[in-house]
Amino acid sequence: MARPQMLKLPEVLTELGMSRPAFYRLRARGKAPKLLKLPNGQIRVRRTDLDAWLADCE
Repeated sequence: MARPQMLKLPEVLTELGMSRPAFYRLRARGKAPKLLKLPNGQIRVRRTDLDAWLADCE
């Protein structure tokens, strides 16, 4: 089974056309896509989670 594609936060922000502060405001309100925090502190978003979140926004 293939691993799900993991996107870095800058990739997600570029795709959404959103600034980092705006994204974190969404996150603070619980309205952002599900994020994964890696042991090194970096943030990743699964492609499937981002696609599902976008579909819910329609």
